[in-house]
Amino acid sequence: MSDDPETARQIAELSHDARPLLVLDVDEVVLDFVDPFSRFLNSQGFELLTDSFRIHGNIVALESREAVSSEAVSALMTGFFDVHDAWQTVASDAVATLDSLAPRAEIVLLTAMPHRHRAVRRGLLDRLSLPYPLVSTEAAKGPAVRRIRGSTPRPVAFIDDIPRNLESVAASVPDAKLFHMMSHAGFRALLPPLPTGVVALENWRDAGPRIAAALGLSQNS
Repeated sequence: MSDDPETARQIAELSHDARPLLVLDVDEVVLDFVDPFSRFLNSQGFELLTDSFRIHGNIVALESREAVSSEAVSALMTGFFDVHDAWQTVASDAVATLDSLAPRAEIVLLTAMPHRHRAVRRGLLDRLSLPYPLVSTEAAKGPAVRRIRGSTPRPVAFIDDIPRNLESVAASVPDAKLFHMMSHAGFRALLPPLPTGVVALENWRDAGPRIAAALGLSQNS
């Protein structure tokens, strides 16, 4: 079961059909995150550096160029998620690719964020033509994906930008097909080696046929 009771409650409300299952992270997968967050930081007098694969330690004040504290970074991220619907944009080709897969697979969005931001994110996704069920979690993603799959031994594919989330799903759903995607090319170039068995996706146009093949879906022309 999920380690997060609220996540488990949300999953219980899903339709749980028997089609192959595609579970998607949101930030840097279906929504751009790094560029919108950078613009938000600039508006607040800060800058996000892309010198290493992290957020904490990479935010500096625009005037002094001094790194801000970890506590201040957390506060800035909370401030961003309070208003993220005014900043975030949909990843290129995500809508068309998911539209082509939706008739043949159950698609669920699994976002790692405080549950209190879920309603705002739901509204943003709807406006961006991403109507798929949204599950938020404040715990590891692996148990959540296992619960979303349910008892039906159907194919599962999972896409995320953070290696530890891919590792979590690999541990909880060993037969899941795992994909890495990150919209921001600068941060993607700084990634450590991906976990064994994870397939790297460059973009959504590249992703469509690979996901279809992983889930055993017929090609959609």
